[in-house]
Order: sequence, then structure tokens, then C-alpha cells
Amino acid sequence: MKNFILICCIILSAWQLQSQEKTITGTVTADFDGTPLPGVTVTVGGTSQGTQTNFDGKYSIKVKPEDVLKFSFLGYKTVTKKVNEAIVIDISMLVDDLTLDEVVVVGYGTYQKQAYTRAVSSVRTETKRRPNANLAQTLQGQVSGINITSGSGQPGTNANVRIRGIGTINGNNKPLIIVDGVPFNGDINSIDPNDIESITVLKDSEATAIYGSRAGNGAVQISSHTKTYKETNTETYAEIHENPFKISGLTPLSTFSIDVDKAGYSNVRRMINNGQRIVPDAVKLEEMVNYFNYSYPQPEDEHPFSIHTEVVKTPWHADTQLVRIGLQGKTYENNNLPPSNLTFLIDVSGSMSSQNKLPLLKSAFKLLVNQLREKDKVSIVVYAGAAGVVLEPTSGNQKQTILNALDNLNAGGSTAGGAGIDLAYKLAEKNFKKDGNNRVILATDGDFNVGASSDKAMKKLIEEKRNSGVFLSVLGFGYGNYKDSKLETLADKGNGNHAYIDNMQEAQKVFGKEFGGTLYTIAKDVKIQIEFNPQKVQAYRLIGYENRLLADEDFIDDTKDAGELGSGHTVTALYEVIPIGVENDYLKKAPKLKYTSSAQTENFKDELFTVKFRYKKPTEDVSIQIEHIQHSGISEASVDMNFASAVALFGMQLRQSKYFNEAPLSQVIQLAELGRGEDKEGYRAEFIRLVKAYDNLN
Repeated sequence: MKNFILICCIILSAWQLQSQEKTITGTVTADFDGTPLPGVTVTVGGTSQGTQTNFDGKYSIKVKPEDVLKFSFLGYKTVTKKVNEAIVIDISMLVDDLTLDEVVVVGYGTYQKQAYTRAVSSVRTETKRRPNANLAQTLQGQVSGINITSGSGQPGTNANVRIRGIGTINGNNKPLIIVDGVPFNGDINSIDPNDIESITVLKDSEATAIYGSRAGNGAVQISSHTKTYKETNTETYAEIHENPFKISGLTPLSTFSIDVDKAGYSNVRRMINNGQRIVPDAVKLEEMVNYFNYSYPQPEDEHPFSIHTEVVKTPWHADTQLVRIGLQGKTYENNNLPPSNLTFLIDVSGSMSSQNKLPLLKSAFKLLVNQLREKDKVSIVVYAGAAGVVLEPTSGNQKQTILNALDNLNAGGSTAGGAGIDLAYKLAEKNFKKDGNNRVILATDGDFNVGASSDKAMKKLIEEKRNSGVFLSVLGFGYGNYKDSKLETLADKGNGNHAYIDNMQEAQKVFGKEFGGTLYTIAKDVKIQIEFNPQKVQAYRLIGYENRLLADEDFIDDTKDAGELGSGHTVTALYEVIPIGVENDYLKKAPKLKYTSSAQTENFKDELFTVKFRYKKPTEDVSIQIEHIQHSGISEASVDMNFASAVALFGMQLRQSKYFNEAPLSQVIQLAELGRGEDKEGYRAEFIRLVKAYDNLN
């Protein structure tokens, strides 16, 4: 009887303990703007129990009242919260400047700072030579904290690598594998175990402070003796020939198409964060400068954009002047935008299998889907070895149907990009909204290898599709085989824009903060032509826009394609000018002209330049011209001018330009600090951290 009572007491106690468990839910947001933070690691203090927030910043976890929840995320201050009687715990996280400075440097083994290694729990071991063993067998039982099993027990199957003590409520507990400093997505058995120099296992939630949210399930760092396991880099970029100084007495006109693409900056940011060598042709100065928004006034007249100009002393050259020309597109609230006919064109080929490609792509598109309205329609076309429709036009209020279609996508096969584009445009034209926004959104790494695949073939294909009235947005993902040159061609020739998404924060920027600008065109074929006054300007140089230059006569030719301006978009162009009478090593002597008079009318003696703009309304084919005159004289640099100057100078340094006058990186940081301003969204602070990280890598 006594034993029976004892057993009942034990069962009752266990039941009482179990009954104390409850499920806590909540949302994690950024303090500065309230946007949801996906990928935040949520752990129960003192245990290995944890989860991560989804793309809406939401989480769910089982806890006890006495537990303490810990919230950690790259670049934000860690938050702890006692559970007590709560069933909903919402968290607002503050940006941690110091953490971000550290993370940029620590994250890629070669450049680790020993002072910060205490931030992670790690075990390091030297592997021993074991005959007839693959790497999985070598690791099993030799490295503390790691467990390796065969996926199916059949020969030839990939090994499953798991870190003991790391788990999530959704069952996804695959750790991040880093080989020779680069994320590794292949079969680890392809690595020769005798070539392994050392292995490090990062177990606790602080691993995310090094590799971000993708290391929420831990990370395994493998270093080889030969360093031959880094991913082969087959990225391609269009060749850029830097703009030279031009003598205004011989060529007073400078003509180019606007560029609102921002892929160049986020791609360079990815290279720096990965500790990679910067490819000079990947550095597109105009895209770096235009990544950031500037405080231009909203338009107040009938035109869809306002114009702003500024002239200051060039920060990196005492004898020249820096000109800034800015456009501000009219901003429309999302609810006031016309109905959309969107066709998602998604690359599901084998090259998209990496975590930073199709999985990231799905999460990014979910941010877009959650903003759709009932009057919007979405279709989904995919392509690999062939192209097919996986979702017919579906109303924006049927979000779960659209999300399910995205979740069901898997990568595999070759890449028939041309066939995918053709099918997507046919579907978009079939469901064309006469007074709406008709757009194909292409998401890919650009690695087309079936059918039309060369840059020239893709250019011809997309120029044909442009006449349909359907606009194009091109989103690049991944690295190693990223084809920037193809995606840039598609965006430029398809009445579109181009962005590179390297993480969920960038996805939130493209599909959240800049939703209208990404999807809604307010002016197309926007061209700029500046006429410099030879009485005031000896020579000038356009900084960037090398791939956007137009012949002077193209300015008034309405058949010539140019760039598009979206709702709320800003466009910034910088010129460095050499005033009359200034000697400069960049200039060569020019021949005197016999038949062309250099005499100027007295009426224009106080004018520095005239800037002319031509644009078309989205549904029209005849352009409208407006003009703006800049008078002589320079002013103190504004906050925005200082920051734009800093970005341009940094870009010239990365491009190994001959025009930055050997200015040091410290001057970039100084200018950026002067131009940081209010910086509500933190992008300028991120730039400063990026420059400092690059400085530490060199």
C-alpha cells in the first residue's frame, strides 16, 4: 500500500510539473521603426531549448513561469525577459553599434579577432588520420557536441550533421557548415578527411552573432590544409570603363539614363562581409550612391518628380568642385496605388538549392505577399529544365494559397531562363490590367544555361517583351555563380529595376520600406542631359553611370529606352568639375577649333550649367521636357552631400580608380559621420561599419 501511495505521489508531482508548462507567443520588432525581425534566436535561459522568429517576426515556444527568455539577433542588443504569468511576450530590440562592428570582422574565420572569441561556446580539435574513413566517420565520436548519421542508411546518401543540444520546435536543426571560411552546401564526404586541419563546433545561441540567423542551429567550422574547398567563383559582371574628364569647350553636353538599381551596393556589402576580394567591375558607383535615400523635397507641380542641385568643394581634391543632381519621385501610399497584376518568375534550377538562394527567396516573397490587397492578382511561373505555371492568377486576399505555392517549390535541374521569361510575359499579358500595374518579378542567380542564355540573347528577348507594356523587376540571389551582367541587362532593357538580396534585412528594405518604388512606375524613359558653361567649367567628369551613357542626340529621341522611376524613389548623380583657370594633371591639352566660336552670350555668364530632363508617363509614348539652371558659386556641403560624397569616394577606392587622389579610408569615415544625420533606419550607420570592416580586412 505504501508503494502504491508513493507511486501516485510521484505521478501527481510529475503531472503538476508538466501542467506548469505553457506556450508563449509573441512578435519581435526593431525599436527604431517597428518592423518585424525575422530570424531572431529565442532561447530558454540555462537550456538548449530554442526557436527562431518567422518572416513576420513571430515565434512560439514552450516554457515554465520561472523561465527566462533570451532574444538575440545580429546587430541588436540581446534582450532577456522573465516569463512569470505572461502568455504573450512582444519584444522591441535596440540596434547595437558595437556588436555590428565586431560581427563584420569576426564572421569569416580568416579575419577573426581573438578578443571576441569568448562570445561563442566552441570546441576545437585536430582530426586524426583514420584509414578507410570518410569525413563523416572521422567526425563521429571525435568532436564533442556533434552527431552524424546517414540520411537513409543507404550507400551514397549524404550524411546528416547535427549539433547535440540544438533543437527547434519546427524540427529544422541543420547547422551551418563553413569550410575554409565559405558556407558549404555539398556532401561533406567529398572532403578528404586527411586534409582536415581543424574543426570548431559553435554550439550556443551566440553563434548567430558571428554568422547571423542562419547559424541559429549552430555552426561547424572546418579548416583544410590545402584550402581547396572554397566554392568555385563563376560570377560575371559587365566590364566598366571609368568615365574620364571631358573638356566642356569641346563636348559641353553630358547625357545619360537614370538608374535606380541598388544591387551594386548590397552585392559589394556581401563581398566585404564574406571577406572576399572586391571585383572592380562589381562596383557600380551610381548604384552605391543611390542605395541610400536623401532628403529631397516632394514635387509640388504637375511633374512626378522634383529637382535638386548642389555645388560644393570636392572633399578629396582642393582644386575641383563636386556637383550633386537629385530627383525625388512622388510618394504614393500603398492603399492609393492602382491594382497589380504580378507574375512571380522563380528560378528553381539546381543552382538555386543553396540556403541563400531559394530558401531565402521564399521568405523574401512572403514579405511581398503579406502586403497584397484583394484587388491585386498574383501568378507564379517557375523554370528549371523547362518552364511551367504553378499558380494561376490568385487574388491578393488568398494569401495562404499563394504562400503554400511558394512553400512547395524545390530546386533541381538545369536553367531554361529564356523559356521562363517567355511564359511569364505571356501570362502577364493574358491577365493585363489596363489601368493597373502589370509586372513580372524575376528572382534568380542569373545562371541561365538552356535556350537563350548569352547576355546578347537575353537582351534581344527582353527588348521584344518590353513592348507588351509589362514592367520588370529583377531580384538577384546567392553567390559563387551570380550573373550580375545578365540581370543588369534584363533590368535595363525590360523597363525595370534590379536589386540584390543577400539577407532578410535587404528583403525587408526592397519589399517593405520601398514596396511602392520596387513595384510601381511613375515615370519611364527618364533621361538627363547637362550642358556645362565653358566660361565657368573647364572640364567635368560624371561619377558612375558608365553603363547608362547615351548619345547626345538620343536625348530627344523618344524611341530610345531609358530608366524608370518608381513611387518614392530618389535618383542622385554626381559630377566632379574643374573650374576655368585651374591647372589639373587629369587634363590634357586640347586642340584649338578653327570653325567653332567659343564666344558666349553675356546673358549666361553667371550660369554654371543647365540640366534638362525628359520623361514619359507610364502609359504614354511621347516625352515631356523640363529644365533647371544652376548658377555659379559654391555652398557649404549639406548633410546629404557629405554622405553621398563618402559613398562615392569609397566606391572609387574599391574600383581602384585613378581619380580619388589617394584619399584615405579615414576620410570616407569622416565624411560619412558628418553625413550620418538622423538615420532613422540605420542604413548610414551600417555603411560606416562596413567601411571600418573593409579597413580591418586590408
